[in-house]
Amino acid sequence: MISLVVPIFNEEENLLEFRTRASGALDATGDNWEILFVNDGSRDRSAEMLRQFNVDDARLKTITLSRNFGHQPAVTAGVHHASGDCVVLIDGDLQDPPEVIPQLVQKWKAGAAVVLAVRASRVDTGVRSIGFKLFYPLMRWISDQPLGPDAGIFGLMDRVVVNEFNKLPERNRFIPGLRTWLGFPTDTVTYDRKERAKGKPKQTFRRLIHYAADGMMSFSYRPLRVATWMGMLMALLTFLAGFGYVLAYFLQPVAPPRGFTTIMLSILFLGSVQLICVGILGEYIGRIYEEVKQRPLYVVREKIGMEK
Repeated sequence: MISLVVPIFNEEENLLEFRTRASGALDATGDNWEILFVNDGSRDRSAEMLRQFNVDDARLKTITLSRNFGHQPAVTAGVHHASGDCVVLIDGDLQDPPEVIPQLVQKWKAGAAVVLAVRASRVDTGVRSIGFKLFYPLMRWISDQPLGPDAGIFGLMDRVVVNEFNKLPERNRFIPGLRTWLGFPTDTVTYDRKERAKGKPKQTFRRLIHYAADGMMSFSYRPLRVATWMGMLMALLTFLAGFGYVLAYFLQPVAPPRGFTTIMLSILFLGSVQLICVGILGEYIGRIYEEVKQRPLYVVREKIGMEK
């Protein structure tokens, strides 16, 4: 049994084509399969279409969340409910081609517990393109653990990996990092990431920034260390500046002028460094607060086809 987990948020333009292509790719594996759609609070016709999918084919199942909880919680909900011997994760916007799934399954049958779909190229423009290109090199530098290649959620996990994944309790989740942290034998499949088939990206720039922050702060204390180093550097520069002023006072017949600009720049610079450090500390404290509350990661409103 192969379980395909697909988070859905307002994807009515792509659902029919995704269903056709994904079903064909899963049939090509020669194994039994199910597709588990996770309706993450869609406000278009996605819920209606997913309900009809199950009427047409009992293997197309849906979990409907009570509201929009976000991409990572929706994927996690699908993994929690998947029953396959392996679980494939993929987005429903067709940027990740379902035709790659048979290659993932082949690598899994050859012995890999985790198979990552690695992007050889991707089609993005503007600020999003720059951000995507910078994220993984920065993540590898900042992370306290080895991080995999340029791979999002698209990939496969063996049932043993899924069982361990389901034990992880984090609320602020970065699934590629959690998957790597588990440490199981991993193989890769390379593909070219396409443009969205239809519609606009549902992940806003603000959500992508939050997602990147979750990834960096969930697997590294280095931002806190950087803040400490900045404080130590400022203290050293202040000491050297003070020592220089003392020397100038004794070595020069006329004391150097005390300019308003110098004082203001010094105050603003040190104040900025302090605010940056407090902000970094606040990001970590905020995530601790979310974890301590122990609220559920998602709330399921309805399950369609799961009893079958």
